Amino acid sequence: MPTPLPDHARDESRFQTAKTTLFVDRFMTVFIKFGGALVITSVLGIFVFILLQIWPLFAPARVTALKSVNLPERKFALLGMDEWGAKPFLLETNGRMLTVDADSGAVSEVEIPLGEAQGTPITAAALNKREQKIILGTADGRFVIVAPGYSSSEQNGVQSIAINPKAEPPVAIGLPGVPIVDVAYGDSGTSKLVVALQSDGEKTQLTASLFKRKRALMGRSKEEAAGSFDLTALVPGRPDKILVPGTGDSVVVLTESGSVCYLALVGEAFEVRQVFKPFEDLPEAHINAAAFIFGDVSISFASDSGANRVFSLYYPPGGSKRTFGLTHEFPPLEVSPVFLVSTLRNKAFLLGGGGDLSLRYSTTDSIRWQERMPYRVANAVISGKYHRLAVLDEENRLHFFAIHDPHADSGWKALFGKIWYEGASEPKWEWQSTGGSDDFEPKYSLVPLIFGTLKGTLYAMVFAVPIALLAALYTSQFLDPRFRSVVKPTMEIMASLPSVVLGFLAAIYVAPLIERQVPSLLLCVAGVPLVAAVIGFVWSRLPIRFRKLIPPGWEWIVFLPVLLCAGSLLWSLGPLFEAVAFVVTDPATGQKTADFRAWWPAATGASFDQRNSLVVGFMMGFAVIPIIFTIAEDALSNVPTPLITASMACGASRWQTALRVVLPTASAGIFSALMIGLGRAVGETMIVVMATGNTPIMEWNIFSGMRTLSANIAVELPEAPHHGTLYRTLFLGAMVLFLLTFAVNTVAEILRHRLRERFKTI
Repeated sequence: MPTPLPDHARDESRFQTAKTTLFVDRFMTVFIKFGGALVITSVLGIFVFILLQIWPLFAPARVTALKSVNLPERKFALLGMDEWGAKPFLLETNGRMLTVDADSGAVSEVEIPLGEAQGTPITAAALNKREQKIILGTADGRFVIVAPGYSSSEQNGVQSIAINPKAEPPVAIGLPGVPIVDVAYGDSGTSKLVVALQSDGEKTQLTASLFKRKRALMGRSKEEAAGSFDLTALVPGRPDKILVPGTGDSVVVLTESGSVCYLALVGEAFEVRQVFKPFEDLPEAHINAAAFIFGDVSISFASDSGANRVFSLYYPPGGSKRTFGLTHEFPPLEVSPVFLVSTLRNKAFLLGGGGDLSLRYSTTDSIRWQERMPYRVANAVISGKYHRLAVLDEENRLHFFAIHDPHADSGWKALFGKIWYEGASEPKWEWQSTGGSDDFEPKYSLVPLIFGTLKGTLYAMVFAVPIALLAALYTSQFLDPRFRSVVKPTMEIMASLPSVVLGFLAAIYVAPLIERQVPSLLLCVAGVPLVAAVIGFVWSRLPIRFRKLIPPGWEWIVFLPVLLCAGSLLWSLGPLFEAVAFVVTDPATGQKTADFRAWWPAATGASFDQRNSLVVGFMMGFAVIPIIFTIAEDALSNVPTPLITASMACGASRWQTALRVVLPTASAGIFSALMIGLGRAVGETMIVVMATGNTPIMEWNIFSGMRTLSANIAVELPEAPHHGTLYRTLFLGAMVLFLLTFAVNTVAEILRHRLRERFKTI
């Protein structure tokens, strides 16, 4: 008869879970779910924040009508505007100036003190936007340069701008007494070039007058005439319009037949540098309007039919002189244009005719804004700050508009397409966010940065993956467990090395060393693995009585000294290898020199930089190796022991077991290790910044540098103007980096699941 259980043993409450445990379990379940949801929300929040920062880059310009002002029924020769867009002016043919207050709409009249030319009819006028001066051509063959004389004052908290024009003494040019029908000038600071076109119906002459400024020790510099040039015979056809760049060293003459003659001042004479027709392929080749784009390197032309093309100065292939070439073409205006005006802030210009206005940006071939007005336009002007627009219609009404286009130089094409930048001989991808002059053309293509990111990642992974995976395989399957307990923590400690330390070592020590010892490095890269393979082959062929002297997992004691000696020998043979294989002949002297740094450019045509992709791959590989090794070693070590013993029991060697059983089984974990290492390489910043020239170039040359997305953000974001184009473009780079890593991780996760299902063993 069984013995009855004691009372405390029959108590069923002892099998029930404690209430505290249940509470903690429920709390942690909710807490973990909340934490997961919070992480997802945070990631989405970051995504939305970055998206809001980059969205304005792709927005079109907004042009808003402000007011219209009726002007007196007079004939105006010129329309201009101050930098702030507060006080536009209109020049009458009788020499008077009409000013309009943009805020109040008040119209006032100002007399221009023309001196000896007072009362002489004004037959031509042009505005030099860079100097903010007006040049007038008179009916008696003289020119006068007038400064509007803007002055600002503040009263009762209200700022007002006044115009007090000041004129220089009139200067005769060309044919005496013959009216000037067009005039232009450029001023470089040390010299001034004035070009006038004169015509009285019978005689036509194109004259250029050059003035030089001599610096004085005290007071203002003195301006003296340096020569007069009759350019009429150099122009093939009847001149129609003149353009002079701000440098004052050339003249662009438009003819009635639609030709453009480019004259350059060489020494003390002008020469014909180029003659071309911008619209030669069109039935209506006459040029209705033309103007220099900001920077005076490109000219925008518009034909009778509304066609619009931009020609820029650059060195043609094989040429030694800059000439104009077609770089940009816009959709045609539906009507015949009557004016084309540019701005001093960027490469934008306004094309108008009939009732159409079209705001365009030359660099990106984009139409920023276009609209048909309920009136016929006659002239227009854009403020220097590119925020105000004044349009004069044929009924003498002045219409004011506000321009909001802070990112005119952005857009899909500017950020990801090939752009023909000024001075370049062909379209290309380029990143150059800053320059040394006001007329600099920003270049915001992200393609070189994406290319640099992939390039740096590739070279780092090429170096890191074989070492990390083979080390993980050897450590987990062949090394004695006692050594494994030392190697694995050491590698994990290596993963904690700050990247700035690795970058510092790369810049200070590794880069100069590799620059001098490339042949030695090539010998070691090729020779050490070959020596290791030979040692392994010889060891496997030794009789068992010799191999059993060293316990399994201790073979490295024999291999390592041999490999170190082989590596040292190969490194010391580098100079001899260089003297045999990398000899270059100096084309000037014919002398032969053994120098890899000179041989590489001569043999491949590629550059050789001290801080290059090889250094980046080497040092970034050291940052990636511990991560890949640790995760891959864990995956290989977690392969079930029965699989390994079963394989070896069937007669497979340790190497065959590792290669055909262990590796496939652990392939999902190994793939995860590779993806995590790839993510570390893609996002690496400090090593790239310090170990390369940080140059955004697009070439796979291993001896040239690169610029990655992450390094670019780190370098330029602190200096980027808040909410400026560069600022938002850097956020776009962050978004591209985010999407790139997200796509790679998503594909990696899908492949990992498939590998795990395929090689599932338990």
